[in-house]
Amino acid sequence: MNPYKILVVDDEEDLCEILQFNLETEGYEVDVAYSAEDALKKDITQYNLLLLDVMMGVISGFKMARILNEDPKTANIPIIFLTAKDTENDRLTGFNIGADDYISKPFSIREVLARVKAVLRRVESNTEQDDVTELSHEGLVMSIKNKKVTLNNEDVAFTKKEFEILKLFLENKNRVFTREEILSRVWSDEVVVLDRTIDVNITRLRKKIGEYGKQIITRLGYGYCFEG
Repeated sequence: MNPYKILVVDDEEDLCEILQFNLETEGYEVDVAYSAEDALKKDITQYNLLLLDVMMGVISGFKMARILNEDPKTANIPIIFLTAKDTENDRLTGFNIGADDYISKPFSIREVLARVKAVLRRVESNTEQDDVTELSHEGLVMSIKNKKVTLNNEDVAFTKKEFEILKLFLENKNRVFTREEILSRVWSDEVVVLDRTIDVNITRLRKKIGEYGKQIITRLGYGYCFEG
């Protein structure tokens, strides 16, 4: 039995049933919700991955993702967006929110299963490599095990991507990473991500770590590094 639990959130009930059936056939445990409002009534922390439709009612998929990202308990749960919107700006919005992947409708079930497997495989790989339980720089502390960041003993909500970028920097202080290196280490190989996504995440990361934001240095023509 596959140990992963997935939540599918989409207002198309037929699509939810198809996804649930096929994911369960692959061995995943799957719950469905037909709106973001219903999904948010659940204990989101129990899930290993969310398949989240963008175009829903009062609360869109993007808005739900932002709500989850504001809570440290749910900020690191991987998200794959499902959407009929496929402009560059839509994809950029999704990835800047912290999405792990973005699948455009209509899609094949085989594609969804492959993307789900890729995201979960990378998450599992990152977890297995976490021999260090904590990383820090003065008052900035990352708990690798609990996926938490504290700034001067105050919890700070990070998206999964922000967390992984900061982890990469603190593990490799003073090393310059190109955008391409950050993309390959933080996003799965199957995902096409715009370079601007890195810049937006870095800007947001600098703001979230307060006084230590100045430690993230831009090396023009090369990339970024954390000086410390």
